[in-house]
Amino acid sequence: MQTDGQRQNKKKFPLYFVSSTFFLVLLFIAPLSAFAEDKDSIDTLRRMGKAFASIAEKASPAVVGLKTEKTVTQQSIFDESPFGEQFDPFNDDFFDFFFRRRSPRSPRQSPPQRKRQQIAQGSGFIISSDGYILTNNHMVDEAEKVEIELADERKFTAEIIGTDPESDVAVVKIDAEDLPFLKLADSDTLEVGEWVLAIGNPLGLSHTVTAGIVSAKGRSGFRLATYENFIQTDAAINFGNSGGPLIDLDGEVVGINTAIVGPGGNIGIGFAIPINMAKNIYEQLIESGKVVRGYLGVIPQDMDPEMAEAFGLKTGKGVAISEVTEGSAADKAGLKHNDIVLELNGEPVESADVFRNQVAMLQPDTEVKMVIWRDGKRKTLTAKLDKRPPIEELAGTLSAETTEELGFTVQNLTEELAQKYGYEGQSGVIVNKVEPGSEANQAGIVAGTLIKEVDRKQVKNTKEFNEAITKARKKGKALLLVKRDRYTFFVLLPLSEK
Repeated sequence: MQTDGQRQNKKKFPLYFVSSTFFLVLLFIAPLSAFAEDKDSIDTLRRMGKAFASIAEKASPAVVGLKTEKTVTQQSIFDESPFGEQFDPFNDDFFDFFFRRRSPRSPRQSPPQRKRQQIAQGSGFIISSDGYILTNNHMVDEAEKVEIELADERKFTAEIIGTDPESDVAVVKIDAEDLPFLKLADSDTLEVGEWVLAIGNPLGLSHTVTAGIVSAKGRSGFRLATYENFIQTDAAINFGNSGGPLIDLDGEVVGINTAIVGPGGNIGIGFAIPINMAKNIYEQLIESGKVVRGYLGVIPQDMDPEMAEAFGLKTGKGVAISEVTEGSAADKAGLKHNDIVLELNGEPVESADVFRNQVAMLQPDTEVKMVIWRDGKRKTLTAKLDKRPPIEELAGTLSAETTEELGFTVQNLTEELAQKYGYEGQSGVIVNKVEPGSEANQAGIVAGTLIKEVDRKQVKNTKEFNEAITKARKKGKALLLVKRDRYTFFVLLPLSEK
């Protein structure tokens, strides 16, 4: 006979049994569920890895190693290495440019110079089956020899088709047929966060592939080139990647890897030239060997909200025009300083760099429509672009040929330089570099010398100096009135007629 307690326990048993069974089932199911989730994640990663491998396998044969040689005259302005010679573990001119420590020197002392053979290693990529290759200008500019090594280890001496220092793009060509090549994407459609791959030869390690994302677009202000609109990526880029391709998941090129920011190696901040900009340069270089750009003739300036408010604008979008060149396309169109350019050809103007790039991408004689803000009102102007003058003329500097002939270079006399050298209240151009042993140097011209006159006519800036030297060349000589320290004297320099 069952007691009440036994009957109660009997009633409770099924409930305990079900609960215990359910708990045991959960103990087995939970690990299985977690394992399934982990397996799905691993499978996803595996598929991504396979995708990267497939892209790299297809793209790598069109990526080339690039080695250049040129003779350079080097000023000994860097600290000496404990190895005696200047030690460069990367053998890349970007290392020299960014990372060597400079030692102080007297501003009046011309540093000693020496000639040496400079060898640089970088990357490039084939964009046509008949051997046209895109790379960086800083890799091949003034190179005496350019050697290309293909993925199959064949080597060719390349011909430099054209270079463009202002965008840092260059085109070279090898004599070969039926080569693998990469397709060029539309970099304007590239979005921040997209996966990209960088392929190149960092530190001489052939066909290295790294992956990352597009970190940002439209980066500028690094003074690496005149026209900057860089794609920023965290795909690892190191010395030797210069000139190699940045590739999207379709295996097409979105950019040319160009530079890094960091204390000496990759820290996840790399920059690439958008391929749309490079494509425009490439087409001009293979057609004529040079690049022609549109020119408006203004100095644009970025605005912040406070500046926009001062102009009566509710937003900081647009660029302020601080100067208009007399007789330029902008001047003829009626654009004035203090105007704000809001739109160019129907597109909002975001920054001064973007505005310069947009104008430069257009050909001379192209008509552009600008929406401007003037005196509290919107107004539309139409300008017909001029041809952009050479960079030497815009910067007011001498060409390389003239520099070599004279044996020195000059720059405008600023207030800071006048104060530094003791030329306050005077006018002229100041010598900033002198070739040791040149006739100018032997005649007493050193860095810091003030050139006041050319052929008894006063020169106030580098443009006037250049024009005076051009006229003097017809006579085969130039009479310079110069001032050095407390002494003023004449120097007669021979010039070749060109």
